[in-house]
Amino acid sequence: MSNIKQLLNLENARQFSTISLIASENHSSNDVRQALSSRLTDKYAEGYPNRRYYAGCSLSDQIELYAQQQVCKLFQAKWANVQPHSGSQANQAVYLALLNGNDTILGLSLSHGGHLTHGFHANSSGKLYNGEHYMLKNELLDMNDIEKIAIKCKPKLIIAGASAYSRIIDWQAFSNIAKKVGAYLLADVAHYAGLIAGKAYPNPIQYADVVTFTTHKTLRGPRGGCILGTCDKIRKKIDSAIFPGTQGGPFMNNIAAKAICFEEALSLNFQKYASQVILNAKAMVSVFKKNNIRIISRDTDCHLINLDLTNINISGAEAEAKLEKVGIITNKELIPNDSLPANQTSGLRLGTAAITTRGMLEKQSIEIAEYIISVLKNDKYDVNYVDKLCKQFPLVN
Repeated sequence: MSNIKQLLNLENARQFSTISLIASENHSSNDVRQALSSRLTDKYAEGYPNRRYYAGCSLSDQIELYAQQQVCKLFQAKWANVQPHSGSQANQAVYLALLNGNDTILGLSLSHGGHLTHGFHANSSGKLYNGEHYMLKNELLDMNDIEKIAIKCKPKLIIAGASAYSRIIDWQAFSNIAKKVGAYLLADVAHYAGLIAGKAYPNPIQYADVVTFTTHKTLRGPRGGCILGTCDKIRKKIDSAIFPGTQGGPFMNNIAAKAICFEEALSLNFQKYASQVILNAKAMVSVFKKNNIRIISRDTDCHLINLDLTNINISGAEAEAKLEKVGIITNKELIPNDSLPANQTSGLRLGTAAITTRGMLEKQSIEIAEYIISVLKNDKYDVNYVDKLCKQFPLVN
């Protein structure tokens, strides 16, 4: 057996025997993984359905068109581009399609829960465009404050969305601001996509000019990106920005896997799953509040939980490492106005998408939160707890 096969087997074992509470991770179905490993990985299909630059693409055309149809049905969109290799590339294509160099974009600050691609100075979005930012006020989105900033900086595009914001985002209020200042509105729902698909979180499609998301977080599909919209003029610009603007040949195996995850998300079972994800997150929050661990933004309305660890005198990096040793996988996270640097942080970000996929409910969510507190506050805990829980709620092959 080659070394890489050994490493793959070890990764399988790691996922089976640990609890993932990383908000951007989930466990995809066997059907999704089979599509990823299919012969489609060998097929070049540069271009779009019925407009390819290679022969032998008739089946690829059918697969891509089917994926488009399924995701449009899922999100009530008029059109979709399912080719982006990632959420970052989806956002990059939107910028290329709708903006000129040095145009101003306005997004949530990275230090307050935004994303690198929302205008951060070290990212291409902040190097090619003028990245301006709004911040949380009292750890919540303050639409009046955001409107004042938008009027002042006059962005050509406003980004609504986050990678570490746990409350409901008012898409209509963002749309009103964008219209007032003459800006496009991009809703980046990478984290919320599965919850939106499952009708457990508001859908921005009727308010945003364009919607981007990843397919592998709460949507429980393969790693990849997607772009949705309702305006045909924007669609043409977006399609050109993906190919030939930023990408060459699409990953047809990945597009097939996306189609499968869209199919799965259209089921009533997925709606139950999405609702349970939020119930599990709220159950965890109740435990942390009872134990005097502060919740950033005071609560959660989604899968995300952002903890402020200041009260228990441990950094996010220390907490992450300590929890990983007992088999609970999390990630450190900056909190608003953090006094610690990004490689340490005062916060810890948790997410309940993956444990819900394993079949865990509120009871287990409460137990896990209590166990996290025991691990972080003292050394008295059952070292075999995670192993027993994983065996009780195994991953499905």
